[in-house]
Amino acid sequence: MLGFFIQRVFQAVIVVVVMSILVFLGVYAIGNPIDVMIDPAATQQIRDTLIRQYGFDRPLWEQYFVFVGNVLQGDFGQSFVYRVPVLDLIFSRLPATFELALGAMLIASVIGIPLGIWAGYRPRAFSSKAIMALSILGFSLPTFWVGLLLVMTFAVQLHWLPSGGRGPTSDILGIPLSFVTPAGWSYIILPAFNLALFNLGLLIRLARAGTLEAMSSDYVRFARAQGLKESKVVGLHVLKNIAIPIVTVFGLEFGSTLAFAVVTETIFNWPGVGKLIIDSIMVLDRPVMVAYLILVVLLFVIINLVVDLLYGVLDPRIRARRAA
Repeated sequence: MLGFFIQRVFQAVIVVVVMSILVFLGVYAIGNPIDVMIDPAATQQIRDTLIRQYGFDRPLWEQYFVFVGNVLQGDFGQSFVYRVPVLDLIFSRLPATFELALGAMLIASVIGIPLGIWAGYRPRAFSSKAIMALSILGFSLPTFWVGLLLVMTFAVQLHWLPSGGRGPTSDILGIPLSFVTPAGWSYIILPAFNLALFNLGLLIRLARAGTLEAMSSDYVRFARAQGLKESKVVGLHVLKNIAIPIVTVFGLEFGSTLAFAVVTETIFNWPGVGKLIIDSIMVLDRPVMVAYLILVVLLFVIINLVVDLLYGVLDPRIRARRAA
């Protein structure tokens, strides 16, 4: 297990290095932030002074190594627009995105997994066909259209829920969170449900496929032959054996939801990292863009590593193969 962990960490380091180069080159090939940062009527002397101040006159490879050296010291630079350290800016928005992504994944899991198991347990029932139709809608409907529809229905016409914003928050260990307040929940429901739709459809189909395969397996037949109740057959045998793909998808999709909640945050004016990156792209705030994308890479690398380690916990056969 230790050898596997070291191997995965080494691979993760290589991935991060390669992706940092691609991110840096990609972001620095987009436009010129000087055109956004200063008045168009500014003199060429002012422009040249600002270019030298930010190091834009250096070769690109030199800018990259300066950036890497600063990152290794925990410095991702300062935002051109907000004039604050980039990490402080991102971390100040991260709690909002984290609780929104967590709420979306909880909705998708609590609803999607039981529905998928039922659809696999009774595949020919009308309810199972209706569940599969629901999963297709979750895949097919555009996020921005569903978000606008939710706002129009529940906020504008019915006046049940607010149309946007984060609402009141309370500090937990110094972190502002809105889900700990009743009013905060009213602000989370619509964006979290909108963000959960794709993952809801994915988990339904994944749980159904796993259940169908498990129900025809020998260990389920043996469990039934022993006289176990159907609830125990499904809960102890079926659910346990479909846990690995569900954990994998949950981990990866949670990372995707956390990193790319851009559309939902924009529609609902949710003050998270996704809205921050959209605003930064509009004004070519390069340090924020680079730091965000590199942190996304780190997030996925860590999630993949954690998921791989969880495999060994969930399936003893995987531990045995790695030990061999």
